[in-house]
Amino acid sequence: MGIRVAVAGASGYAGGELLRLIAGHPEFDLVAATAHSQAGRPVAAVHPQLSGLNLMLTATEPAELADADLVFLALPHGQSGALAAQLPAGTKVVDLGADHRLADAAAWELYYNSAHAGTWTYGLPELPGQRERIAAADRVASTGCYAVATVLALAPLLRSGIAAADDVVVVAASGTSGAGKNAKTHLLGSEVMGDLSPYKVGAHQHVPEIKQATGALSLSFTPILAPMPRGILATVTARPLGGADPREVLQAAYADSPFVHVLPEDVWPHTAATAGSNSAHLQATFDVDSGRIIVVSAIDNLGKGAAGQAVQNANLMYGLPETTGLSVFGVAP
Repeated sequence: MGIRVAVAGASGYAGGELLRLIAGHPEFDLVAATAHSQAGRPVAAVHPQLSGLNLMLTATEPAELADADLVFLALPHGQSGALAAQLPAGTKVVDLGADHRLADAAAWELYYNSAHAGTWTYGLPELPGQRERIAAADRVASTGCYAVATVLALAPLLRSGIAAADDVVVVAASGTSGAGKNAKTHLLGSEVMGDLSPYKVGAHQHVPEIKQATGALSLSFTPILAPMPRGILATVTARPLGGADPREVLQAAYADSPFVHVLPEDVWPHTAATAGSNSAHLQATFDVDSGRIIVVSAIDNLGKGAAGQAVQNANLMYGLPETTGLSVFGVAP
């Protein structure tokens, strides 16, 4: 018997991707999967891609999760805190939601309009010293999807002092799975196809997380809904401080990170290349007109942006190689 694992919120897109990764993980045994409205249905009826996974979805209650060694929480923002507080003290927990990411309670209340549930160890292993902190933790808050794409592109620039922390602009496009699985008119195929649309302009909830993780002092962030099911492409620009090559800075920062790939010169990231993987693809240059640093980042929002990141964190929490059960390679076409 391996590590007993449960997933709360298993009926959503991130929850389904978690189930897929856990089912193929050599050290994890999936023992429970919970949901709200889908409780009582077989997993394969909700996630046809998981045909053959003989497990029933049960109600999202602490008792359904209590026998697991490790619980993944793939719940809507604001719902993880109360459930996590009812789990046994010895249970390791990875929260894919936002409830425990922010250290600043005022920032949480401003962007999420609810009481702050507390701060856990931040689950981005590629930040300096973070692998060791995650390995020592029993409760880990995984990153937001836009946040990881932006933080990986920006953090080394600010840490090395080659970019101004008070002048950062991000424009990022995400596939529709980032908006969740609940039926919404603006996410219907006929509404999304052939269209790009901004949303939460000037007030996206990942802004305080990105600032916290990178040290950015001022951040203009514009998210865009793209007509594709999964993937994020983030374009990050910053005012340079000195003439250091940002690509070389990124290469040095991620030389020992198996999932972060700084692409060869003149090769630019695109979302399809990361689909199905836990990898992030980066490229950097200077704008020939403005002189600003430009970094482009691509991830699978359900992989490195959600389920894959969560499994990577869990691997570290159990002393496993962080790549266990995860692919660095995407799928194509």
